Amino acid sequence: MKFRHIIFTFFISLLISSSGFAQRTIIHAGTLIDGVSDEARSEVSIIVEDNKIIAVENGYVSGNRNDEVVDLKSKTVMPGLIDLHVHLESETSPQKYLEPFTFDDADKAFRSVQYAKRTLMAGFTTVRELGGSGVNIALRDAIKGGFVDGPRIITVGKSLATTGGHADPTNGWKKDLMGSPDPIDGVLNGVAEAREAVRQRYKNGADHIKITATGGVLSVAKSGDAPQFFMDELTAIVETANEYGMHVAAHAHGAEGMKRAVEAGVRTIEHGTKMTPEVMDLMIEKGTYYVPTISAGKWVAEKAKVDGYYPELVVPKALEIGPMIQNTFADAYKRGVKIAFGTDAGVFPHGLNGKEFKYMTEVGMPAMEAIQSATMTAATVLGMEAEIGSIETGKLADIFATDKNPLEDVTTMERVSFVMKDGVIYK
Repeated sequence: MKFRHIIFTFFISLLISSSGFAQRTIIHAGTLIDGVSDEARSEVSIIVEDNKIIAVENGYVSGNRNDEVVDLKSKTVMPGLIDLHVHLESETSPQKYLEPFTFDDADKAFRSVQYAKRTLMAGFTTVRELGGSGVNIALRDAIKGGFVDGPRIITVGKSLATTGGHADPTNGWKKDLMGSPDPIDGVLNGVAEAREAVRQRYKNGADHIKITATGGVLSVAKSGDAPQFFMDELTAIVETANEYGMHVAAHAHGAEGMKRAVEAGVRTIEHGTKMTPEVMDLMIEKGTYYVPTISAGKWVAEKAKVDGYYPELVVPKALEIGPMIQNTFADAYKRGVKIAFGTDAGVFPHGLNGKEFKYMTEVGMPAMEAIQSATMTAATVLGMEAEIGSIETGKLADIFATDKNPLEDVTTMERVSFVMKDGVIYK
């Protein structure tokens, strides 16, 4: 019986291959937002073979008998979304500040798998991981190898900071535990250590570099916005990163730290809370992208009002900086700063990334532009515009769908009904 089954399977395979047709997936899209056009299209067929889009055709193509047809005629179909600012190793909770003392890398890794899958199921097929312990590098490789489900990850590994800076991992610890973190730990002082820290990230397997150009909200340190690098350090970081084909993302809340980072040549400004017109104009001149993370600002402002959710040193920073980001985004958009999508997921629960679209459109960005900021614009920031960011022939088959049209109801971006990544259907 087993032998006959093998023979039968062999002849069926031979019949399919001799027919001249490779097995394809044909998606019938009722409405298509392709990531590049300013207008949506109706009744479109997207033809996928292996992990690539091989054709986008008007009308509903019937295909051949070997094709799998996916009926999304009642839905709006878009390119897989890209979030340029996530932290997949952790998630907000009142216990988070104890985790360095209670979690091993394995604990972070197991949790990150859940967070990654939640992100993928929300329609985000690519993310830029902007800093953890370095477990995120192993997560990237596990997803790429097919061992776990999640978005395609571009990661910085560990963020870079100066001593006592926002990404110094020992802020707030008692002195005998604090020690003296060095470039291996992502903490640097001076030009030589700046270059060493970048090279260490490269050695560890990071794709890009992130710096904390100013103080931050959630670190247990007093300042949330003071500059934390000198120009020679910033220049050394950017120059060294560029030598290794890496771009630099700069966490920044205060204007002076932002200005220095932009002048040094960073690719993106993250948060940008106290961005001034002078900084905006400099970003326009230099071509620097702004990644707003409005969702994170709203979350920390809300949770800072809950007793015990954050340490006492964090609360006033969260109450001040959190509510400002949405208005800064509005001003930057109106002035013409290039906007790329990012949420800071992990500061709020993973999988809620789609809420950012609502916050962006509430203050003036049209829904189509908001979607493009998370598709073709974000792909361009990553230097991956030839591979992802749009539904076009030759691109990777990263596709998702919503039940409603986001141009009419942008909150539908929070409720995803279909997800394909690399030609594989996950939802």
